[in-house]
Amino acid sequence: MRKALVVGINDYNMKPLQGCVNDANAVKAILETHEGGAPNFRVLPLTSPGTTVDRAKLRGSIDELFSGDCDIALLYFSGHGFIKSTGGYLVTTDAKRYDEGVSMDEILVYANLSKAKNKIIILDCCHSGACGSPIIAGNNCAQLSEGLSVLTASRESESALELNGSGVFTSLVINALQGGAADVRGHVTPGSIYAYVDQALGPWDQRPIFKTNVTSFTSLRTVSPRVADATLRRLTEYFPSVGDEHRLNPSYEFTNDPNQLRPEITEPIADQRNVAIFKDLQKFVSAGLVEPVNEQHMGTSKNGIFS
Repeated sequence: MRKALVVGINDYNMKPLQGCVNDANAVKAILETHEGGAPNFRVLPLTSPGTTVDRAKLRGSIDELFSGDCDIALLYFSGHGFIKSTGGYLVTTDAKRYDEGVSMDEILVYANLSKAKNKIIILDCCHSGACGSPIIAGNNCAQLSEGLSVLTASRESESALELNGSGVFTSLVINALQGGAADVRGHVTPGSIYAYVDQALGPWDQRPIFKTNVTSFTSLRTVSPRVADATLRRLTEYFPSVGDEHRLNPSYEFTNDPNQLRPEITEPIADQRNVAIFKDLQKFVSAGLVEPVNEQHMGTSKNGIFS
């Protein structure tokens, strides 16, 4: 089982926001299915306006999310964040001075005690980097149970920006889930999402924060792979060991065939099996799995070497 709580709050009395509900709806839509339409997460949306997301409602929903034994429990929040001497807070619709919302430290407790195999917290709010480093520890060390990952829009001292009615961070997360952060087999993981967002934001922008305690990353969504599994399995046929080279000759070039009416034909002529191998090699090069030896790019296959 994979379940997600997706929270978006625009409806604040003090300083209403514009894009948080849209962001939450977009995250819900992308998480519900894989690219091919297969079911993915069972998503519970919690948005305001539409629902009063007060402290009790948010706290209870987070508690329920992290209760039970499931494969993945994912929390996404878009709204106001607040920080003070006692730590960071997700601001709720009933916020008031000295009682701003749900403590990030408290959310960390729910996640750390959860029996879910993988716990993912994604926060798009100001000062979200405070999550995962409890104030009691002096905010200098992350305290995460095994299987927990925290991805935030900014450092604890920074704001999270909106642009054109959407959070800058969330827009990048959605692009990553759509395939921008997919590996060669089409899997998008928390680590690859962070790498994608990190590369997209410059050194003078808000800086995303990633904290994790996992032995391997879980896949949050799958898209069409850059190289089909059947093709990938042939990689070890062409390169049995790391560092092996696959030497080419004119028989790998499909145009080196008398039937192509080329003026120059070089022996050995095109062999269909070798032509098929060369097509696989082209796919491997595009995915960064192999590279031409002493060449900057794929050119003619004649007398080439790949490793």
